[in-house]
Amino acid sequence: MNAWSQRLPAYALFAAIINAAGLPIYIYAPKYYADTYGVSLTALGALLAALRLVDVVQDPALGWVSERLDKGKRLAVTAGVLVLALAMLGLFAIAPPIAPLWWFGLTVTALFSAFSFLTINFYAQGVAKAGPGDDGHVRLAAWRESGGLLGICIAAIAPTALMGLVDAPFAVFAFWFAGLAVVAAVVMWPEWKGRTQAETTPIRTILSDGITRRLLLLALVNATPLAVSSTLFLFFVESRLQAPGWEGPLLVLFFLAAALSSPAWSAAARRWGAKRVLLVAMVLAVLSFGYTLTLGAGDTVAFAVVCVLSGASIGADLTLLPALFARRMARVSPNGGQGFGLWSLVNKLTLAFAAAALLPLLEQAGFRSTGDSPDSALVLLTWLYAGVPCGLKLLAIALLARLSLEDPQRDPI
Repeated sequence: MNAWSQRLPAYALFAAIINAAGLPIYIYAPKYYADTYGVSLTALGALLAALRLVDVVQDPALGWVSERLDKGKRLAVTAGVLVLALAMLGLFAIAPPIAPLWWFGLTVTALFSAFSFLTINFYAQGVAKAGPGDDGHVRLAAWRESGGLLGICIAAIAPTALMGLVDAPFAVFAFWFAGLAVVAAVVMWPEWKGRTQAETTPIRTILSDGITRRLLLLALVNATPLAVSSTLFLFFVESRLQAPGWEGPLLVLFFLAAALSSPAWSAAARRWGAKRVLLVAMVLAVLSFGYTLTLGAGDTVAFAVVCVLSGASIGADLTLLPALFARRMARVSPNGGQGFGLWSLVNKLTLAFAAAALLPLLEQAGFRSTGDSPDSALVLLTWLYAGVPCGLKLLAIALLARLSLEDPQRDPI
């Protein structure tokens, strides 16, 4: 193993920590505060949407800061990890000292601000490490996204696995996360380097690149189905499938399928091209969501199969799209910070849509997370969980089919 490859496990571990603080928190936190403190789903959805408006300014600003970090990058990233760990402890391990809704907003804001800062710097550092060639980005992405997906798997199963074993499973999970975050910061410390070039790249220069704009639009449309299904997953399993206690195992099936499929998607992309492979994965996702529309109470085994197939399709999305964007940034914006500030913003806007639009709709239809929901609310839950993502994936397929991923003078991928 050469020196370049020896450091790739550090990227996998750091990706695991970042991603453990991402989607699993969007999956668990709203339901946890609704069930534990009686906060309404409409209020949580409105607050999450409002917080995402902060990202419109914050994420590009964090990208601007990232591009200008030089000798102080290691200390800045370490400070970000500490904020991430403390925010997780505040969210799950500390009883709200103020109104639960506002404590939720405060801790989630700190958590996802740190998440954004770390993600932007992490992916920007990957641009510098992999260089302008295609193979380096795909190889780094395989380690990074596989580690990230394994982190998601652990974060998805840990709280439910701890239930019945400890009195406060979410608090134990938060302390576990904080300790591992410190380890990841130490392991990743040697990798943080200063700027790859003296000049920074303005956002207007990045957005003037047509391929970059189209990749950002594709990312927005293609990531929204995952945001929707993640936001509604626990409600769907518990209320529609009537399978309480299966949330954790099914989440693990989903994300483990994504993690295990990631190297295979990377290998396939190197052989047949990322665009063709992504199209195949998107078709698989459409079929999975379409079949989910037919499921109801007791169809847990069938849904487990859906979790494996749809998880595998997500593995392609999370591995190949960031690699394509990173490769483009290596040409357009080598420092990477501004570009990945936009990438982070686009992905979090999808979560804003899911929280702002779907949770209030469910509550207005009479859905209750604690049970006793009318049949009409459960039907709506099914269509929101599977029908909306299915339509969005079809739109993503159309966008990708029309997208040229290379400059006109270069061979298409």
